[in-house]
Parts: sequence; structure tokens; C-alpha cells
Amino acid sequence: MDSERNHRFMNAPSTTETTSENCRNCSAATGGAHFCPACGKIQPLPRGADYFAFFGLPRKLTLDSAALEQRFHSLSWKLHPDHFVRATEDERQLSLDRSSQLNDAYRTLRDPIARVEYLLGLDGMRNEGEKKQQAPPELLAEVFELNESLDELREARASGENAAQMTELRANLEAAQHKFESLLAEVDQELECVSAEWDAALGSRADEAARKKIMERLNGVLNRRSYIRNLVNGVRKELVTGD
Repeated sequence: MDSERNHRFMNAPSTTETTSENCRNCSAATGGAHFCPACGKIQPLPRGADYFAFFGLPRKLTLDSAALEQRFHSLSWKLHPDHFVRATEDERQLSLDRSSQLNDAYRTLRDPIARVEYLLGLDGMRNEGEKKQQAPPELLAEVFELNESLDELREARASGENAAQMTELRANLEAAQHKFESLLAEVDQELECVSAEWDAALGSRADEAARKKIMERLNGVLNRRSYIRNLVNGVRKELVTGD
């Protein structure tokens, strides 16, 4: 129950930085650290904690993967339940909770796309799946053509069209697949650029309105990426079905 509560807590929208806390054992200020610097006791999550704060990082989207991995392994060792076998029941539970949260945080932050989604989720901006996605206006013609090709392939397969016809239809779909895969790569590049803008805004302490605009752009790029990714996956699935 406590683990579930803490997991929700770390994923809850929050715009506050981790605040200084006092150790429950010796009352020394912990500064949000995993362990009290005075007595060494493991500490509960501070108020306003999130996955970035868990690793002692600002909410930037460009991370040093090697440094993140090194920090993960270091914390994994320090927080491992084996080190708390003779500790109090409360400390053992904290170790279990923090180890689980560490794994969740690392899985999220090590992936660039999941990292952006998580950042936007902290501000309540990720509503993917709540309503049917709409095709980006600039892709309407391509999406219409793709859907026609998919329908033609399904109809041909159902009616037992000859091999030459099926080969032609599959070739058209494969060409469309490659095109949308290229578009997906372009969207990923755009996401990287806007992410860099976010980091710069955070570093320069840009005002909330400026940061909000960048977050809205990030959200728009993610939505477009999700739509194109679903198209690519749909084509792949249809092509595999016929193999």
C-alpha cells in the first residue's frame, strides 16, 4: 500500500522543487537526500519529489546517459533491501519502496521519449489516449492514400487475388512504410531541438509563460510522433499478416 502511494506521489503533477526535510531519527536537515548526512538513516521521499529529483537532477531533457546509469547502479547498491536486513521494519519498507521507485525512475529517464512524456505529465499535459487522435493537417493526403492501400490489400487478400497483384499492393505499402518511417525520424529530430530549447529556458530561468509555450510545443510534437508511430506499426502488422 505504501509503495503504491509513493509511486502515485512521484508521478503526481508538481511544479515545486524538492524541499529540505528533517531526519526522522535525529532531526538533522537532510536536504532531500536519500540518507541523512548526520546519522546515515534512510529517508522517506521529500515533498515535491519526482524522478528527476530522485537522481538529484534538474528537470532537463538532455541527460548524460553514462552518468545516469552510474548513478543508478550506485543507488541500487545503497538502497538494496539486503543492506537493511537488521534495520527496523519501517526502514526495510523504505528500502523496498525506494528500490522500486529507483527502477521506475531509471526506466523513464533513460529513454528520451519517455523522459519528455514524463516531464509533460508532471504538468498534466499528457492526455494521449483520452480521445481519438486526429491526423496532422499536413499529412491528411498521405494518410488517406495509406488507408486506401491498406483497404486494397485486405480486400485482395480476402478475395484471393493473384500473386502479381498482391506483390504490387505490398510494394506500395512498403513504400508508404518507408516514407512514414522517414517522417518519424524527422519528428524525433524536431523533438530533440525543442527539448534543447526547454533546457536553455530552464537554464536561463525563463518565466513560466515562456516555459509553458515550449511545453505546449513538446506536447504537439509528441502527439504527432504518436500518430505517425501508430501508422508505421499498423503497416508493419498488416505486412506481417500476409507473410
